[in-house]
Amino acid sequence: MEKSEKRRTISIICMMFILLMIIRVIEIMFVKTDQTWIGENILHKICCILLIWTVLDLLRLHWSDLGFSKKGLFSGLKYGLALGISTFFLSYAAEFMVLFAMGKHPSLRFYITNFSLAQTHTNGSSLSAVIVCIIGNIVNVCAEEGLFRGLFFKTGIQCYSQKTANIIQALLFGIWHITNVISPLSDGSMNLTAAAFMGMGYILLSSILACEWGMCAALSGTLWTGASEHLFNNFISNSLHTVTETGADEYMIIRITLSNMLSLLFVFIIYAKKRK
Repeated sequence: MEKSEKRRTISIICMMFILLMIIRVIEIMFVKTDQTWIGENILHKICCILLIWTVLDLLRLHWSDLGFSKKGLFSGLKYGLALGISTFFLSYAAEFMVLFAMGKHPSLRFYITNFSLAQTHTNGSSLSAVIVCIIGNIVNVCAEEGLFRGLFFKTGIQCYSQKTANIIQALLFGIWHITNVISPLSDGSMNLTAAAFMGMGYILLSSILACEWGMCAALSGTLWTGASEHLFNNFISNSLHTVTETGADEYMIIRITLSNMLSLLFVFIIYAKKRK
């Protein structure tokens, strides 16, 4: 493909990404939907789905062309859940061992919160809270998987190698999550140094998962494995908490980091074998 065509493709991806980032920041800073009964900044993700729908309509494509096809649905859901359950089981076990070694007495509690490494809002454990959480996470997964592993990845591999396209969407997905430090920074609960450190952590952890889900898409030809694990990861992080006498989720960073690294490792091993 000619250089001009490559530049045009990258320009389209960047414009879409910047537009959605602006909408995302506006919602986080001013609308603050995550601090309402919804418990999730969902409006910009609805805008994301509408934008994807518009682009697909203009290109005369369908959601199945992005990877949300009927083929491979059940196997994708199965493998995604297997990845999520196995890696989180091991990461919760590691977190418990660390807490026990510190002389604490951890236990598991089920209640709904928003996901944050720095600031959480509890919505309770009622049926309505669980249903709202599930719906919010489904919208989130449709938007993010459709945009990054769907539209951006599929567009990228028309101009670049599969590896390069995967790196591009993973980096964009990482940058997408740096906005999670905006709320604690603006309300003064986090200083600039801590926000910078936390922002880099969000970029790293999100990029790791995005890279893994991109490999899942390349291996299966669909988005179902990544979407299934994405949905499970988000819901379990929103709902199953480690609680001690001194607080809740004090060492959640151990759980999240380890589950991400293990998941990437498992998929990379399978990906390397398939490539050979």
